[in-house]
Amino acid sequence: MSNLDIWLTIIFLGIGTFLLRFSFIGIVGDRKLPEWMTRHLRYVPVAVMPGLIAPLTVWPQATGGDVDPARLIAAATALLIGSIFRSVLGAIFGGMTTLYLMLYLLG
Repeated sequence: MSNLDIWLTIIFLGIGTFLLRFSFIGIVGDRKLPEWMTRHLRYVPVAVMPGLIAPLTVWPQATGGDVDPARLIAAATALLIGSIFRSVLGAIFGGMTTLYLMLYLLG
């Protein structure tokens, strides 16, 4: 690819990202959304987070895509802490601690 192609791609993606964000913030930002829309928007984080976390847990790049028991145990620990204590920070720190402990113990 030439430098012009790369810069045009960056510019058009920037414009597209701006328009997508502006459609929510600029146009709808000062209005109250309908109840049906806010009800559906509540499920967005629940739908997105597993899609971000699952590949990093099951097929981590650090192990070349092989299943790693340390990461699976850490993910299960974070899920357990988060569901019991309803604490995001507790789940993050519990999962991190478990991951580093399991990496140390399992090699």
